Parts: sequence; structure tokens; C-alpha cells
Amino acid sequence: MGYRIALLPGDGIGPEVTEATLTVLQATGIEFEWVRHTEIGSIAVEKHGVALPATVLDSIRETKIALKAPITTPIGKGFRSVNVQLRQKLELFANVRPCQSLPGLETPFKDVDIVIFRENTEGLYSGMETYDEKNDIADSIARVSRVGSERIIKYAFEYARRHDRPHVTVVHKANILKLTSGMFLEVAQNMAHSYPEIKFDDRIIDNMCMQLVTRPQDYRNIVTTNLFGDILSDLCAGLVGGLGVVAGANVGEHYAVFEAVHGSAPDIAGKNIANPTALIRSAELMLRHLGETDAADAIRNALLDIYADGTFLTADLGGTAGTKEFAKHMADRVAAMVA
Repeated sequence: MGYRIALLPGDGIGPEVTEATLTVLQATGIEFEWVRHTEIGSIAVEKHGVALPATVLDSIRETKIALKAPITTPIGKGFRSVNVQLRQKLELFANVRPCQSLPGLETPFKDVDIVIFRENTEGLYSGMETYDEKNDIADSIARVSRVGSERIIKYAFEYARRHDRPHVTVVHKANILKLTSGMFLEVAQNMAHSYPEIKFDDRIIDNMCMQLVTRPQDYRNIVTTNLFGDILSDLCAGLVGGLGVVAGANVGEHYAVFEAVHGSAPDIAGKNIANPTALIRSAELMLRHLGETDAADAIRNALLDIYADGTFLTADLGGTAGTKEFAKHMADRVAAMVA
């Protein structure tokens, strides 16, 4: 069986880690037809006046799935994040970020295995901002709906049940934000009754941050609102080695976009030193989404073997392998596993 998939190589190191990931995917023996979109972000703004052309959205709606490398987002000014636009326009309400320890990687904690479920379309990222020039005051509205809360919380519980991870923690600030966080917590408490086999608890966001840097092994699945999820997903990535080694998925009812969650690192672009692990792990999630479990397992096991060996790691991990060499070595291992 072959798959037609939209491919967004991004900018900076994006094209390099994309090619490395395609090398690994090719080794699975699965046929892919890649619909490439190189004009996105700043390049698209220069040529078309928009960061996310309609052709890209149409392509993802047609293929229903996309693999996306990092795209630079201007800070403080310039065009709105392509990531945020994709999530909102395609209703990709669930941002799923598995943060799992890798063998051989020196980190403060061992055996971390946490999945963050971040509501992806509401909260402070709704884009509802105003500026009062007279008084020099900026306002931003955090919109939280019951429907939006229910679908992300249900997604987290269903994931926990399906993957035999019977513990869900909802993170909120209901002691202060009594209406928005209060409703999110209320929805989670009510929904927990439908999943009696799953342990349920809740944490206030500031306490959750402390818990995660003292005993992260106590947590398995964390579901929260948009801004809190953005912060916690990066925090948990730091527990297992950083953004360069964790996968990311954005999932809705009809479409899914799998992405590396790290930056575009333009300072090292074109030098063949970027670590492609994040996008490769995102491709593994994509394969699982497609039902290609054997291929996904082969990629996962090959990656774990490489990290355990420590002989073909990239410079950021203390190794000497280039981006292409890492991918080639991993592809060889994947090919041997699926043969």
C-alpha cells in the first residue's frame, strides 16, 4: 500500500532533516508519494503576501496528512505563526507530544515516559488581541469553550485506554482563573467517571512544573489548555534531552500534521550537522497513525539501538556523525529489521 502525503520541508535546517527522515522512511519499504510545498513561511510572504498559501491547506485537506519540518516564526512582529494557522484552519485540536527517555543520553532523570496533550486551537492562542493606543494597553483574550475542552480531554482519556497508560492528570489554574480553567477542570472531573479503570488526578500549573522537575516518573499522560501545554511540553522535552529528540503531532477529526517541534536553527543550516531525531520520531508517529505498526516499531527500535550504541550520534549529542550519516546508518538498521 502506498500513501500520498503533503510534505512541508520548512526552512533553516528543515530541508536537511526532512531528507534524512525520507531516507529512513524509504528503508521501511512502504511507498510514499510526497506532495512538496517549499513556498511557506517567509518565502511565501515574499512571493504571495501570505505565510500559509491556500494551496498548502488544500493539499493537506486532499491528502489528509502532512509531515512538516521547522518553519521560522518572527518574534514580536511579522507574520503570524504558520503552526498556529495550520492548527486553527484545519481544526487540529490535539497537540500530542510524547517525551520519553532515550538510552545512553545523559539527563537528570531516567525512565521518563510522559505524553502531553495540549489543546491546540483555543486559549491565549486564539489570536483575539486588541491594542489601546491612547492608554498604551494591550489585551489578549483566552477563550476556552466546553466543546473544545471536552474533545481534547476525551482524546487524552481514549489515548490512555488504547495504549494501556492508565493515568491521566489534568493541569489548570482553577484557583485563580475560575471560569476558564475552572470549566476545563470541571469537564475533566466529569469525564473521568466514564473511564473508571484510569487513575485521574489534577494539578495546578505552577505545582505541576515543580512536580515535573522533582519526580517526573509519577506522571504518564498530562492534558491541559493551550498556553500551559506549550510550556509543559517544552519542559518535559528538557527532561529527556531537549526539543531535538522529541516528536510532535497535531491531530483533528479529519486531518493530521506531524512535525518536529524544535526551531529552524538557521545558524547551522547547510552544514550537515543538524540532528534529525525529532522529525524521524514524528514520522514514526505518522506511521502509527496510518496503522503501519511494524514499520513504526522498526524505526523506534533502530533509533533506540543507535542511541544505546552511541557511535553514530550527531554533534549536539557529543558524536561526530553528520545528518546524512546518521540517517544512512539508521536506514540500514530499519531495512534489516523489516527484511
